[in-house]
Amino acid sequence: MSTNGGILDRFGVEGYAAIVTGAGRGLGAGTAVALAQAGADVLISSRTEADLAKVAEQVRATGRRCVVVPADLSDLDAVAGLAQRAVDEFGRLDTVVNNVGGTFPKEFLRTNAAFLEESFSFNVTTAHVLTRAAVPLMLASPDLPGGPAQRSVVTISSMMGRTADRGFVAYGTAKAALAHWTRLAAQDLSPHIRVNGIYVGSIMTSALEFVAGDPAMMGQLEGKTPLGRVGEPADIAAGVLYLSSRAGQYLTGKLLEIDGGIQQPTLDLGFPDVSA
Repeated sequence: MSTNGGILDRFGVEGYAAIVTGAGRGLGAGTAVALAQAGADVLISSRTEADLAKVAEQVRATGRRCVVVPADLSDLDAVAGLAQRAVDEFGRLDTVVNNVGGTFPKEFLRTNAAFLEESFSFNVTTAHVLTRAAVPLMLASPDLPGGPAQRSVVTISSMMGRTADRGFVAYGTAKAALAHWTRLAAQDLSPHIRVNGIYVGSIMTSALEFVAGDPAMMGQLEGKTPLGRVGEPADIAAGVLYLSSRAGQYLTGKLLEIDGGIQQPTLDLGFPDVSA
């Protein structure tokens, strides 16, 4: 694992141990498999055990180990416990991917305080709780045979955290907060642990199934995306691998915009004007 190898060697994470939350499907599943293909053992967690089992099969097919932890990740004790579980199983912890999150769009006047707080907790507090539990264990992890691993935290934000559209006051606020949490945590944890994130654009996961079945909506989304297509989970997984490996060793406190080049919202959900 010498840092003097070829450029492709820098993208390897051989022998690393990683946690990926929200890994039952979509971005989390794609990221877990990508990390395993690049050499990491992976702990995956989400609510649905059947989904995790399918992802674990793909991870193990690469020859890497996979630990499945079904959990309600709105339970902060369960989230924090993932860090120790990873060390118990793998003997180390190098990478944390804070992927769990999400909030349904909702009109402003229907977004009450509880909904806003739930969105913040699910998208931001979970990342903080897991990272806080993980940091001492990451710092205590032994060096790998070729030298220390790149200890790294990656957060999954959203383009709605840097743009504005109707219906996203809860989700967009939470994702903007997560992006700035990333910048602040990077300062606190430097130089030993790097913290970076990704502003995710429109990616074809189960969250966009309602769009895939509507040619008009799909056309609108693709037409407003400069690259003219919806992204794939592998597009995000490649970014996570870059940020987690030695390829990204000179980045911290940064957010990649993996979004097809969009600078404005791409889908009109039809929320009406506020009226008396």
